[in-house]
Amino acid sequence: MNRLYLALDVETADDAFRLLQRIEARPAVKVGMELFYREGGRFVERLVGEGYPVFLDVKVHDIPETARRTLRQIGRLGVELTNVHTLGGETMMRYALEGLRDVNDTTRLIGVTQLTSTDERMLADELHIRDGLEQAVLRQASMAQRAGLDGVVASVHEAEAIHQALGSTFLTVTPGIRLNEAADDQVRVATPQAARDAGVSAIVVGRPITRSVDPNAAYTHYLNEWSRTYETNR
Repeated sequence: MNRLYLALDVETADDAFRLLQRIEARPAVKVGMELFYREGGRFVERLVGEGYPVFLDVKVHDIPETARRTLRQIGRLGVELTNVHTLGGETMMRYALEGLRDVNDTTRLIGVTQLTSTDERMLADELHIRDGLEQAVLRQASMAQRAGLDGVVASVHEAEAIHQALGSTFLTVTPGIRLNEAADDQVRVATPQAARDAGVSAIVVGRPITRSVDPNAAYTHYLNEWSRTYETNR
C-alpha cells in the first residue's frame, strides 16, 4: 500500500478539518474510535467525499452476526481500510468480511492483533498468554488470514515474522511510528526506516504530527522519511 495514515487524534470534526487545513498535501487519514463515536458516519463520508483516503480504525469485536451487520454499515461509508479485532475469533472475522462484501468490494479488512501498548509483562501477567508477543501475534495473524482478511495491525517488531510466515502480500499496518523511537503509552515503537526494513505495508502516525507546533512540517518530514525509505528499498 505504501501509505502513511495521519491519525486524526482530535475530539471533533471541526478540530480535524482545522488540522487538515494546516497540511498542504491531502493525506491519507486514520479515524479512530474517539472521533468516530463523536461525529459518526457523516463525518467519514465527508472525508471520503473530499478525497481523503480513510482508514476507519474502530476494532469491531462482537458476536459474529453483530460483526456482520456492523461491517455492512461500515462498507457503505466508502473507506479504503477498516478493521476488526482478531480476538473475536475466526468465525467473527468471516462474518464481518461477508457483511462488508455484501455492500462493498473494495474496502480492505484487516485484523488487530496485540496493541502497541502491550508488552511481554502485560501479556503474561494480565492476559495470561505465556508464549511471548511474537507467537501470540503470529497466531492471531494466521487466524485472520484463514478468515480471508487482507492483513493485520501489528507493531513493526512482528511485521517481518508475519510476512515470512504468511507471505509478502498479506498487509501489515503499523502504528507506534516515531522518528526517535521514544515511547509513550505505545511501548513497541519504531522509526519509518525500521518499518520499511521489516516490509511493513503502511504506517500510522498521530501525535508526533497532530501535537506538533507545525503539523505541516512534521507531516512532510515523516512522509519524506517513509517515501525515501520506500524508494531506496524498491
